[in-house]
Amino acid sequence: MRSLSLLILACGLASAGEYALLANGSRLLVDRHEYAGTKVRLYLAGGTIEIGAAELRGFEAEEVVAGRAITAPGAGAAAPAAMVPPALPQIAPPKVSAPEPLAPEQLANAAAQRYGLPPSLVRSVMKAESGFQPRAVSPKGAVGLMQLMPGTAQVLGVNPYDPAQNVDAGTRYLRALLEKYNGGLRHALAAYNAGPGAVEKHGGVPPFAETLDYIRRVERGFLSEPRP
Repeated sequence: MRSLSLLILACGLASAGEYALLANGSRLLVDRHEYAGTKVRLYLAGGTIEIGAAELRGFEAEEVVAGRAITAPGAGAAAPAAMVPPALPQIAPPKVSAPEPLAPEQLANAAAQRYGLPPSLVRSVMKAESGFQPRAVSPKGAVGLMQLMPGTAQVLGVNPYDPAQNVDAGTRYLRALLEKYNGGLRHALAAYNAGPGAVEKHGGVPPFAETLDYIRRVERGFLSEPRP
């Protein structure tokens, strides 16, 4: 292809936003951004997300090529007969529909099945953490459906702004906590909410009002669903 020295005429090149380059190597397509102290506000279709400036490596413009015309040198001259390919019938390419994104409950069910947890437990944690909102951001900076902190997401190797990656990592983390505390649900939920360090420090569930309320809400949602 290179030996033919093709001439490429790019038509309709236009900017369509930018990519936020995350510190973990992921890229997030946004409309624009603005700095607010140590935070960066990312504008996406239908909302905004705030993350720490340290979680970003920079920004990269997105370009979309609307159309290209490719011709070989001397295109105006007649090609030798041996090089003229036979006429081919015009066949329209098949239409391929993009898969519909999974609903929050479906993401929870799929992740629960992967990691051997009750789907109702993962759904209950998701409801308590984010209210099933993919773009939820807590005052402390936790992101997404199961509210991953950027540092935790980086350790788990995921993009917390991708709903599927977020729920998978959150469920994986919950499973690891259950194993750490020998299946003790209340200890695992306390560690998910307040951190394993708080559980170790207090020798069990820490006496934090927020954590105790969180455990009650998750247990209520988990236990209220009928068992299969």
